[in-house]
Amino acid sequence: MKQYLQLVQDIFDNGSWQDNRTGVRTLSIPGAMMKFDLQEGFPAVTTKKLAFKSAIGEMVGFLRGSRSAETFRALGCKVWDQNANENAQWLANPYRLGQDDLGPVYGVQWRQWPAYKLIDTAAPEGAAQLQDALARGYQRIGEVNAPAASDANPTHTTTGTLLYKSIDQLRQCLDTIMKDPGSRRILFHGWNWAQLEEMALPPCHLLYQFLVNQSKREISLCLYIRSNDVGLGTPFNLTEGAALLHLVGRLTGYTPRWFTYFIGDAHIYENHVEMLQEQLRREPLPAPQLVLSSRIPDFAQTGQYEPQWLEQIEPGDFSLQGYQHHAHLTAPMAV
Repeated sequence: MKQYLQLVQDIFDNGSWQDNRTGVRTLSIPGAMMKFDLQEGFPAVTTKKLAFKSAIGEMVGFLRGSRSAETFRALGCKVWDQNANENAQWLANPYRLGQDDLGPVYGVQWRQWPAYKLIDTAAPEGAAQLQDALARGYQRIGEVNAPAASDANPTHTTTGTLLYKSIDQLRQCLDTIMKDPGSRRILFHGWNWAQLEEMALPPCHLLYQFLVNQSKREISLCLYIRSNDVGLGTPFNLTEGAALLHLVGRLTGYTPRWFTYFIGDAHIYENHVEMLQEQLRREPLPAPQLVLSSRIPDFAQTGQYEPQWLEQIEPGDFSLQGYQHHAHLTAPMAV
């Protein structure tokens, strides 16, 4: 994890103090990147003990499309408790559905992205557009008045047919890997402008892109994070991204290879400085290996494509082999 420590040192050397919504200042730099070869080991932080079970529990909750802190707790992850039940701004939000509710965060967008189409059926192309949308699984909701698409005057309206469907972005990624592995469009994201105000926390890790090397039978992942708490969030997100790549590789028959991690705003909270300075004084230890349970089907061995395992996996299906680490360190999470 030398790259992680280099990032921490870079922020200390070149960061600027910034105010933010939490009230706890951050030392921040714009733009950062780390790139890991997963054949050389799993990117688990070793200069403190990684909360591996909690990180994997969160990832499993995302894969199940959960919006409840109760579900994450049941999976061994308590990091959402404060955001769900102690954030004053979220407690006053009219979209909050009660105790433990988080709104349509991460996994809801990953697995149930709400998609709408408004089709002007009176237009010459309307009938063909409607037929295509229905063939793609959209369902009619009703007729609405909307601005005429062909008219520059926004006061002119026309009657349109409103349609809806829920899109499983992650499942579509797996399907594309199987059907069109050379595609450069195998990606999913969580930044849904129409629902940001309905979430306890807008997504930080928001864009995932899978890239397949067919000749080498390898699969890689690029992850973009708009804002990353390097002290607490980065070790979590590295764990989840690398574990997800291993899972997708198992289900589609490819060997996980490169995991590239991009950060927009990379920052250290003021009350995390002591923890991270202590980590810089520690020598990183060898990277462990991630082991997936044998009960998860391996397409490379079976030839059977079973994407339903995205919902069936359990936190116990992931374990670290040969994980050595320094003593536990902790710091408060800014909410």
